Amino acid sequence: MIMNSNLSNNEIKKGLYLVSTPIGNLNDITLRAIEILKKSDFILCEDTRVSKTLFEKYGIQSNLISNHKFNEKKNLSKIIELLKSGSIISLVSDAGTPAISDPGALLINTCVKSNIKIIPIPGASAVSTAIAISGFKEKFFFYGFFPEKIKKQSEDLKILSQLDCSIIFFISPKKINKFIQPLKKYFSGRRIIICREMSKIYEEFIRKDVDKLEKFEKELKGELTVVISEKDLYKKERQKLSESDKKNIKKMINKLNIKEIVNLISSNNKISKKEIYNYCLKLKNEK
Repeated sequence: MIMNSNLSNNEIKKGLYLVSTPIGNLNDITLRAIEILKKSDFILCEDTRVSKTLFEKYGIQSNLISNHKFNEKKNLSKIIELLKSGSIISLVSDAGTPAISDPGALLINTCVKSNIKIIPIPGASAVSTAIAISGFKEKFFFYGFFPEKIKKQSEDLKILSQLDCSIIFFISPKKINKFIQPLKKYFSGRRIIICREMSKIYEEFIRKDVDKLEKFEKELKGELTVVISEKDLYKKERQKLSESDKKNIKKMINKLNIKEIVNLISSNNKISKKEIYNYCLKLKNEK
């Protein structure tokens, strides 16, 4: 359904709007988001200083209310009262889609219980942007911010490592080096993409094998979105023997036993031992 871009304030539904804002480049906001923000009676901002940069660019002059993890509980009754009185209120985070690893869940759940209408205004999301560019399995698990407490970290990563899907974390650039070893311990054999400054001038995508990760000499700038590949990525990429592998096996077939050949070839490749074994049997049977 196409929304009429010329709706008057009276025609906009009363309620709470979850408005997605750009994750970096301010031009990535939608026309509908701008319209809703302009016609909101109040805008709940994670950090009003950050939001003002966006609002000034697009001439948004609605009343701002600071609403972050330290005061959202205190603000709750006041905001619910405003919504019940018919106010149009928008919720935004500093970047991306609100309530995803950001304040908002408490307000949303209270609105649900109070039968207050909640309207999502879709747009930019670091999660969907990162998984789209990763090239990994589209089936993914979003964890959020990387666990910091050692015990919690070990418990959660052990469980996550058993999932055969892509896994997405948010990691502070100041803490990425601290998490290199846990990533290598629990996600060995997988690939990783570290997305930095997405949609900004210094946008960067660092792609590596998890096993080859090393600590960064210089601190990375900007929030990081990290995607770990599914468990069987290598198996899918190298499920067939290359012509070079076949030539090497043919040279060894009369000098070594099959077990020795399998161990030699598999130690240097991401090919299953079964694949190598079956090819060796085929060569033996041809004689």
